[in-house]
Amino acid sequence: MKSKCLLILIVGIIFCTGAVSASSIKPRVHMQTSLGLIVIELDPQAAPDTVKNFLQYSQSGFFNQTIFHRVIKGFMIQGGGLTPELKKKATTSPIANEADNGLKNIRGSIAMARTMNPHSATAQFFINTANNKALDFTAKTTQGWGYCVFGRVVAGIETVDRIENAATTMRAGRRDVPAETVFIESVTVK
Repeated sequence: MKSKCLLILIVGIIFCTGAVSASSIKPRVHMQTSLGLIVIELDPQAAPDTVKNFLQYSQSGFFNQTIFHRVIKGFMIQGGGLTPELKKKATTSPIANEADNGLKNIRGSIAMARTMNPHSATAQFFINTANNKALDFTAKTTQGWGYCVFGRVVAGIETVDRIENAATTMRAGRRDVPAETVFIESVTVK
């Protein structure tokens, strides 16, 4: 529902009619990493179920002391589901893919990681470090679903860049693992 506001300049008071929808409020999360702070603004209007899922994991402390386990320069940094020992944490059920929301996988956007199954995202996410058009929604088919963008970095892109530039290695059968562990120390909702 749209709000109607009347601005009275003489006394500087704003009168509004109508309710501001809860989905129009864009919550922010502060992701403290071992390489610095990343502030992410979420978009519940575009991806309501995805944002709800991410906020539940954030508020429960699930992301605390997980790691960025996949870093590919010129592409993205991925984290949110593995321990420093590269063990997967237990998650809740997968969520439906909301990648058909019009948001794009551009530099600084955050999106859900998933398997080949378009509707398999749980807790893992990635932050795009480049414009990745190939990851965008094109059709409701297995190949066309893309990856759901649900927010964007609004502060700390230099931290994202530091993580992206970390030296990587192969560890426990996984490629592109930072040679020095990059921790997600805490994720708090503001």
